[in-house]
Amino acid sequence: MMFNKVKKFDRNLIVIGGGSAGLVSALIAATLNAKVTLIEKHKMGGDCLNTGCVPSKALIKSAKVASLIKRANEFGINVPASNINFPAVMKRIQSIILKIEPHDSVERLENLGVECIKGEAKIISPWSVETNGKILSTRSIIVATGAQPFVPNIKGIDQLEYLTSDNLWDIRELPKRLIVLGGGPVGCELSQAFARLGSQVTQIEILSRIMIKEDNEVASLLTKKFEDEGIDIRTDHVAKEIVIEGNKKKLICEKQSETIEIQFDEILIAIGRTANSNGFGLEELGVKLNPNKTVHVNEKLQSSISNIYACGDVAGPYQLTHTASHQAWHATVNALFGKLKSFKVDYSVIPWATFTDPEIARVGLNEQEAKERGLSYDVTSYGIDDLDRAITEGEEHGIVKVLTVSGKDRILGVTIIGNNAGELITEYISAMKHDFGMNKILSTIHIYPTFSEANKFVAGAWKKANAPKKLLKLVTKYHRWMRS
Repeated sequence: MMFNKVKKFDRNLIVIGGGSAGLVSALIAATLNAKVTLIEKHKMGGDCLNTGCVPSKALIKSAKVASLIKRANEFGINVPASNINFPAVMKRIQSIILKIEPHDSVERLENLGVECIKGEAKIISPWSVETNGKILSTRSIIVATGAQPFVPNIKGIDQLEYLTSDNLWDIRELPKRLIVLGGGPVGCELSQAFARLGSQVTQIEILSRIMIKEDNEVASLLTKKFEDEGIDIRTDHVAKEIVIEGNKKKLICEKQSETIEIQFDEILIAIGRTANSNGFGLEELGVKLNPNKTVHVNEKLQSSISNIYACGDVAGPYQLTHTASHQAWHATVNALFGKLKSFKVDYSVIPWATFTDPEIARVGLNEQEAKERGLSYDVTSYGIDDLDRAITEGEEHGIVKVLTVSGKDRILGVTIIGNNAGELITEYISAMKHDFGMNKILSTIHIYPTFSEANKFVAGAWKKANAPKKLLKLVTKYHRWMRS
């Protein structure tokens, strides 16, 4: 498609979307003294602030407190049975959103030099965006429109008001019987949180196990924890139909050739997210999309139209707030300075965590991925049940599992399941990013007693397994000689 290029531009950059990727893009551009406009049609802060990371972690904290109260006798404390005030839990979540909201507010951005417009954006050319009846010209555009919950085409689903991560935060009555559709990170986090708050939770997963992208050993540990907490996990179940008969609701599932009916009061759909890539001009311009509807971008985050960039969930491949910010830096710098110098986005060290209890954190490869790639590797594990601090906390469960290049200390990937796993993984992220290995982790002093000692102990286990045998034989002879 041919376009008549604008000779003069009102702006250096227009950013569409006020979520994590868009906010960082706009702030970087303003910091670099570019004239930048951010357009957001709904709420500033996007999914992360309003319906994702912030509210879910606040919910998880309340559920954690409820769990600790139930365990009080373990710590020598007698307390009466807890009474969950679910409306108060949800009210607290909204108060936390309001407390964090100023970080992403229009006022903050405008004070830092970003022009903010509330309204729908329509890209009408590679250099023109229409909003609120006005046409704005710009040298470059960044699409940061995020994603939304994917809702499967299940027969009868349109008969009820199902829950997703978008509208979940509006409920004020705890579901008595809750079905969670999905066994990935979001489904697992919410299943455990609602179970701890008192819901009877049935978790449905179409695959053979929950957390399918994680190490099988790790997923098994989480499954055992969930089952101990009363979550009914149904794997290999295909959701086929929702039937409503009077006040009764039931989900019809199929497992192999067996038909299974599960009654519920509410159903929460948490089986993934789909990119917000249509409805604002990309189709009309002929911008190439991937089969999963994300914007097709190159290593510089350019779309098929070179001055239109995309970052965050709408671009993929990772739907994580921290990768959205990581991409935003590259997209912005390339959009502003690409004619002078450009930068390729680096995905070599991408960490993530699932905030269940215990937490699961990972960076790099796990064992199943290393096998699929045919890599030669060593595995070193340390059981957190042996860690002094974990024992004192009553959290003696989990493992640190490290993959290294066979015979070397270079780290290929790390998976941790346990208390504070999302914090513990940082040492390995640094190691992989800055190219130091197990020897340097072992030689680093770790405070006693802390959970971080687990990292030192697994490095010690690696060292023991890779000890120089010939040298040790010589040392043994030396000591024998010194005693003679």
